[in-house]
Amino acid sequence: MAAAKIKKGDQVIVLSGKDKGKTGEVVRSMPKDGKVVVSGVNIAVRHRKPTQVNPQGGLERSEAPLHISKVAHVVDGKPTRVRFEERDGKKVRVAVKTGDVING
Repeated sequence: MAAAKIKKGDQVIVLSGKDKGKTGEVVRSMPKDGKVVVSGVNIAVRHRKPTQVNPQGGLERSEAPLHISKVAHVVDGKPTRVRFEERDGKKVRVAVKTGDVING
């Protein structure tokens, strides 16, 4: 598997779908599935019956995974692609447009 260009804690913007244009932080990365979970984006709603654990029941909202191709890193409020470079003997992620090193 290739090295992950998007990791947990990165700021990303959604490029397509119902949440297009929203930004958020990557809460969870699933590199084997090629998906990420972004905070406040792609909210899925499940209707739950009342149970002993949750006697109220009702709507349960949670963030669903997005495909990694639908998100991009945010640099200065704009989406940017990421490449890998070797600097000081270390492999680092670099923003294509600006050349800035992405932390992590």
